[in-house]
Amino acid sequence: MKKLIAAAGLAAFAASLPAVSFAAEEKKAEPEHTFTGNFNFASEYRYRGIAQTNSKPAVQGGFDYAHKSGFYLGTWGSNISWLSDTGLASSSLEWDWYGGYKGSVGDFGYDVGGLYYWYPGTYTAAYKAGSSNPDTFELYVAGTWKFLTLKYSHSLTDTFGFKDSKGAGYLDLTGTYELPGGFSLVAHVGNQVIPGSTPNGRARKDCSYVDWKLGVTKEIVGGVTLGLSYIDTDAKGDKGECYRNAYNKDLGRGTVVLTVGKTF
Repeated sequence: MKKLIAAAGLAAFAASLPAVSFAAEEKKAEPEHTFTGNFNFASEYRYRGIAQTNSKPAVQGGFDYAHKSGFYLGTWGSNISWLSDTGLASSSLEWDWYGGYKGSVGDFGYDVGGLYYWYPGTYTAAYKAGSSNPDTFELYVAGTWKFLTLKYSHSLTDTFGFKDSKGAGYLDLTGTYELPGGFSLVAHVGNQVIPGSTPNGRARKDCSYVDWKLGVTKEIVGGVTLGLSYIDTDAKGDKGECYRNAYNKDLGRGTVVLTVGKTF
C-alpha cells in the first residue's frame, strides 16, 4: 500500500513538471525578421477608384520585410497604361517603394511611413509641357480599431503628373468584417484632394473627388484569395475634364473588379 501511495505521488509530481515545460515550448518566440511575398491578378487595376489599365487586366506583386520592433520595408509593382495611353510617354510600370513603423496599444493600432511611386520610362517634351513628373512621394499615417482603418496620405511632390499639386491629400476609411463561411466584407470610402493651380487654370474642385468600394473576399484552397468588388467615384471624366483619357474613356466610372491573389 505504501509503495502504491509513493508511486502515485511520484507520478503526480512528475506530471506537474512537463506541463510547465511543454507550455514554455508551445509559446514560440516571435521571429526577429519576417519576409513575405504577394502575387495578384486583377481584371482591372483601380487605384483610389481611378482606372490605371484602361479596362484591361493587371498582374501585380511585391515583397515585404518586417522587424519585430515594428519597422518594415517593402516594394510592389503593377503594369499600368494611363501614361503610355497618352502617346507621349513610354512608361507601362508602376513600381512602389515604402517603409515605416507600426505598433498597437490594446485594440488600437498605428502605422506611419512614406511611399514613393516610381514610373520608369521616357517622357516627350509635349508630355512635360502639359504635365509634371508622375513620380510621387507621400507620407502617411493610419490608425486601426478592430476591423476599421482610417488613413491619411500627404504628397510632398506634385501628385501623379498634376502640375502644381504638391500638398495633395487622400483620406480614406476602410472596414474589413469577417462573415460566416470564411467570407470577408470589405467597404471603403476615400476623398482625394488635388489643389487648384491658377497658372494651369485648375480649381480645387476640378480634379478632387470621392471614391467608394464594396466587395467580398474568400480564401480558397492553397491560401489563394478571391475578391469581387464594385468600385465607383464622382471624379469628373467628361470630355476635357481631369479623368478623361486619350481613348475618350471616363477613368472613374463604376465597374466590377475581380481579383485572385496569394501571400506566401
